[in-house]
Amino acid sequence: MTDRRNDIDAITLEVLRNALESVADEMGAVLKLTSFSPNIKERMDASCSIFDCNAELVAQAEHVPVHMGAMLKAVQATVAAVGRIEAGDVVIVNDPYVGGAHLPDITLVAPVDVKGTRIAYVATRAHHSDVGGMEPGSMPGKSQEVFQEGLIIPAVKLYRKGELQDDIMRMILANVRTPEERRGDLNAQLASIRVGARRLEELAETYGTGLLMRGFDALLDYAERRMRKRLAELPPGVYRGEDQLDDDGWSEEPVGIKLAVTVAKDRILLDFEGSSPQRRGNINAVAPMTYSAVFFAIKVMTDASLPVNAGTFRPVQVNLPEGSFLNARHPAAVCSGNTETTQRLVDTILKVFHQFAPDRVPAASQGTMNLIGIGGRDPRNNRPYTYIETIGGGQGGRPMGPGQDGVQCNMTNTMNTPIESFEIAYPLRVERYELRDGSNGRGRNRGGLGIVRALRVVDHEARVSLQSDRRKTGPYGIGGGTSGSPGRNSTVACDGRITPQPGKATFSLRAGEMVVVETPGGGGWGATAGTDD
Repeated sequence: MTDRRNDIDAITLEVLRNALESVADEMGAVLKLTSFSPNIKERMDASCSIFDCNAELVAQAEHVPVHMGAMLKAVQATVAAVGRIEAGDVVIVNDPYVGGAHLPDITLVAPVDVKGTRIAYVATRAHHSDVGGMEPGSMPGKSQEVFQEGLIIPAVKLYRKGELQDDIMRMILANVRTPEERRGDLNAQLASIRVGARRLEELAETYGTGLLMRGFDALLDYAERRMRKRLAELPPGVYRGEDQLDDDGWSEEPVGIKLAVTVAKDRILLDFEGSSPQRRGNINAVAPMTYSAVFFAIKVMTDASLPVNAGTFRPVQVNLPEGSFLNARHPAAVCSGNTETTQRLVDTILKVFHQFAPDRVPAASQGTMNLIGIGGRDPRNNRPYTYIETIGGGQGGRPMGPGQDGVQCNMTNTMNTPIESFEIAYPLRVERYELRDGSNGRGRNRGGLGIVRALRVVDHEARVSLQSDRRKTGPYGIGGGTSGSPGRNSTVACDGRITPQPGKATFSLRAGEMVVVETPGGGGWGATAGTDD
């Protein structure tokens, strides 16, 4: 166990912890308020965090779990890939095999120097509504390699010593469908990291650079001690389980996850040996995506009040077979590894955790992000548009009460796009947006209800991409609870004819046609002899 036991007292450490987390929160507020796209401005599909001088995570805001867990592993790789980073530099990256996310998630990283001393890095990751590729929205249902999913940005300097590298910016904007929106969102990310850097400089001035940097170390050690204490409370042993995704979008063959969890003293090992090899479709994950699901599930099982930083997960070991779909090799397609695979990973991990921590673990939530992307040319201004959104569903029943209805679950913590904002921004109309009656699993504590969202293309032709799962089997109940209902996708023609659509697909809609996404309900928790409401 790493433990430097420096001289910072508990009160000062807690003040620093909250100050750093508030800096990350403020970074997120700036990003949300200054961004252009509804996906960030309304939904806050973005995350902000602070790293120490070794690029280890020390503080984060409560934004998107799939971003934060991946950034914990990926920012070090990003900094290493660039080499020397000087004051005023800003690194940009979206390469999944460096930055640990799918291509629409663009990450900016900047150093924080005080009087010539590197004290920290600040970072933002935001999901951009288009980064090029074979389909509008850059989340195609049928990609087979990462090159089809959009522009790949290696870890390069967008700013050098404070100067914008205009050729890099122009290259990025030349490869996307909505360049003005992309420039606006990138500038919002820049504003966010500049605010973060300024606030850290102020903290260094208030507390002293030395104390602040020792505080980073102390926070990592503190989080590690608390996590080890929680893990030591668990019964030692080896516990096994498995689950599967419906398919990879190209074949009907399920994609299996196998997991063995070893609890020993104050540490835990998760071994995914035996999981499916990487697949033709885009459900493949790079390792940081898988780590993000592991870290989230462990946080759910242990203590919600634990600080989340690099120290929190020092007692966690993960074995990911290289070449499996959980640790795919380049150039595997990975765009729904972020959205769908991470969700199923959480389901699998929590199912195993229930064997030794039944009073802490909920039933399965909807287990999918129900991602929908729509793009075309807006007849109101004859410009391209790209809409992207994940749709909420039912939360699994919990030990302490029922699951919530119609919420973003587990690896996504985003909001919805309000109907008013949606219809102003896009040439589309929301025909239905309601809870899906009867979709929840039953039990002592029922699961939450899914959602029905129906979108109509008004007066033009559009391309639609769907990435969803839990369309063949519903989210599992636990402890005697029943499963929630699987989701459904369909299109509705102008004459009312309904055509079912698979979970992972791309297709065209003509003017007046609709796409309907019905999301899964959560599983029920615990057996009950009576009726359940």
